[in-house]
Amino acid sequence: MNILVTGANGQLGSEIRIVAASSRDNYIYTDVAELDITSVEAVEAMVEAEDVDIIVNCAAFTNVEAAEDNYPLAERLNSEAVGILARAMARRGGTIVHISTDYVFGKEAYNTPCREDMKGTPTGIYGLTKLHGEQAVMDSGCNYVIIRTAWMYSEFGKNFVKTILGLISSKPSISVVIDQVGTPTYALDLARAIFKILEERLFEGCSGIYNYSNEGVCSWFDFARTIASMSGNSSCEIKPCRSSEFPSKVIRPAYSVLDKSKIKECFGVNVPYWTDSLAECLSKMNNK
Repeated sequence: MNILVTGANGQLGSEIRIVAASSRDNYIYTDVAELDITSVEAVEAMVEAEDVDIIVNCAAFTNVEAAEDNYPLAERLNSEAVGILARAMARRGGTIVHISTDYVFGKEAYNTPCREDMKGTPTGIYGLTKLHGEQAVMDSGCNYVIIRTAWMYSEFGKNFVKTILGLISSKPSISVVIDQVGTPTYALDLARAIFKILEERLFEGCSGIYNYSNEGVCSWFDFARTIASMSGNSSCEIKPCRSSEFPSKVIRPAYSVLDKSKIKECFGVNVPYWTDSLAECLSKMNNK
């Protein structure tokens, strides 16, 4: 099969490149320089030229703060472009694997891990446009696997782990919010899950929304302290604080732990515990 990966220079796309290096399938990697996913003509031409069977859409407008001031652009990238990709697969009888987010939740104060069938209640433009993107996929008529994920980090790009490593190496103390709870996701683990679903053809006839993050629960404060501990840095004091101490245009989900039961049961996906995955990532960073 020919598999087109969009947003392939991002965290998840970079990990998919590594995981899929030994695949029996042909992966075509594109980013904004190679493919304008907001153009019907460009997408159709690429799909036709490469005889694409599956699209893995990792592309998105992910700056949650900037999205508040750029609704039209966020909607175009997170919803309209997603519809273009999904309809291209519908016309070919293909499949789209679309990456979504825990930010589709937030307004409702869920106090139990969020299931796929819980109503999306976004509190900001980013989450709203990602929810619209999910609907565009479901309305397209193609076979689809929508994967909601959260708190992604990796050796690539900008992310919380790299930010904390930089801060604790340069400051005597930092404050990190303790009233936002969820679960980190190591992008390599998600890439492995996607690869398994594609390589073993598990997606066939299994259209639906699935959750994936690592196992366990923590706050951003817990996450930061664990990063510092695992990296061997004890010189920086990490203090807990509340979200209200950091004025923001965005109300972030206070509790967005994702229930992974469905993806494990349907696809037999292994979900590592978040601290084990963090240790693996930090080890890879140290060995670079």
